[in-house]
Amino acid sequence: MRVLVTGAAGFIGYYTAARLLDRGHEVIGLDNLSPYYDVSLKEARLKRLKEHERFRFIKADLADRTAVEATFAEEKPERVVHLAAQAGVRYSLDHPHAYISSNITGFLHVIEGCRHHGVEHLVYASTSAVYGANRKLPFSVSDGADHPVSLYGATKKANELMAHSYAHLFGLPVTGLRFFTVYGPWGRPDMSLFLFTRDILAGQPIKVFNYGQHARDFTYIDDAVDGVVRTLDVIATPNPNWRPEAPDPGTSSAPYRLYNIGNHNPISLLDYIAAIEQAVGKKAKIELVPQQPGDVEETYADVEALKQATGFEPGTPLDQGIERFVAWYRDYYRV
Repeated sequence: MRVLVTGAAGFIGYYTAARLLDRGHEVIGLDNLSPYYDVSLKEARLKRLKEHERFRFIKADLADRTAVEATFAEEKPERVVHLAAQAGVRYSLDHPHAYISSNITGFLHVIEGCRHHGVEHLVYASTSAVYGANRKLPFSVSDGADHPVSLYGATKKANELMAHSYAHLFGLPVTGLRFFTVYGPWGRPDMSLFLFTRDILAGQPIKVFNYGQHARDFTYIDDAVDGVVRTLDVIATPNPNWRPEAPDPGTSSAPYRLYNIGNHNPISLLDYIAAIEQAVGKKAKIELVPQQPGDVEETYADVEALKQATGFEPGTPLDQGIERFVAWYRDYYRV
């Protein structure tokens, strides 16, 4: 199978491309190598992917309509895993235009490519940030998610709505994946695990927002990618039991599905930091600070829909996942 993976130099994109290559597929990786974080880390991920003869890389920006159209016309992917995006809640406060260009315009170009080139299934990244002001836990795809509290979450919610319209109008099978705090080796330098590990090792204080009262559904990268690949295999179909008078937001009468990808086990931020301290072998200097705009207090994924549809079962304990990250960090940065 020929699969286009956008954001292939990114964290989840890199692992997804590698997993698909291991399964014997042909992978076209597309990425613009954005300087949002250290480009050398993205290049190091790409270098590993390029060791596979069935991997081809295209450097292009999804906001470039001509480049995206050419990619679909020339590469003719059978399925698409769209993981490229401008990520980050806090960054969206000061750089809103980047989110519209990448997450809205870029998504339109990808879904148009899928529509016009007979793609069998589009799987795309959404985020737990769409739940925003929701407080009914665990978060379920069958609950409404209409009150995002960050522009990042709003753009991802827009992706879900755009995907549904294409599924309804053109019969394009689409599956959106709401990721919950994915972590692990080769992770993003703007994420808390990376920042905390770096500063604890350096003896620098770490800023802990909301005075440590956060909880997150931390999801190890191998589990997250297992969910991605499983959903790619199960092409979205209409739900025959969907009722317009009582609509289920997670399904539709169109070939449309939404799933949470999480660990179904929220961990308090202070317990998370304790696990990092254990793996690093050093105590953190903690600076408690107020909650940041756009942050939510707790995330907690209901993954039952994904389990029922694909057999997904997260299985990596937090302490084990953090130990693997810290070992990778020490090796990669020679600490």
